[in-house]
Amino acid sequence: MSEKPIFSPARMGRAGEDVALQIEAAILEGKIPPGESLPSERELQTQFEIGRGVIREALRALKEKGLIEIKKGAKGGAFVKQVEVSNASESLALFLKQRQVDPACLVEFRESIDRTITILAIARADDIEKRQLEQAAEKMVALLDGPDPDMEILAEMDRELNIQLAGMSKNPIFQWIMQAIQLGFSSHDDCLYADPYFRRETVANWQETTRQIAANEPMRALSSIGCHYALLLDCLQTRKETS
Repeated sequence: MSEKPIFSPARMGRAGEDVALQIEAAILEGKIPPGESLPSERELQTQFEIGRGVIREALRALKEKGLIEIKKGAKGGAFVKQVEVSNASESLALFLKQRQVDPACLVEFRESIDRTITILAIARADDIEKRQLEQAAEKMVALLDGPDPDMEILAEMDRELNIQLAGMSKNPIFQWIMQAIQLGFSSHDDCLYADPYFRRETVANWQETTRQIAANEPMRALSSIGCHYALLLDCLQTRKETS
């Protein structure tokens, strides 16, 4: 780290907030990369021209945001964390659950994302990637057709297929969003695998969708995606009526 101070004296009145914002900006701008330690508390006091209590208040706020971690011991201190998709996923899941979002809204959101990802995947992924996606769907069919298929494994294969397809868009933001969706919450796809009829229809739909992607047939692939979400809405309605 450069010996030149990277922080300015804190503004009086809201010193704790200003300290936290300056450190956050330095982290997000890459001035202090993940894995690197912040200056010591004494150095921070000198650069910000503020007391230790304010510095510790700011560090606690940054820790709660998940930007830093505090390590104890001789080699301890405040270290910049690499923000993981799982962090965003958990926060998003809690946010949606607390607001009791209508499942139909999640289904609508997921379908819109899937349609965009599919178009990009057909346009940007190579033939090998498309064939690998198709093979992954074929493995789901083989598992379902086998004796006593494991539903947890089947659901995990479904999640991996979604992430694999998102990666084929060649847009990392779509991939991160899909990972967050799959880790933290879903469009209630789990209910599809709880019922034998919907389970078989869902796996067959995955196989058809990946075939159309591999064949570079965007309209047919989008039609198949539409069928998937119509199936999901039907499943959710059936569950509601029988509960």
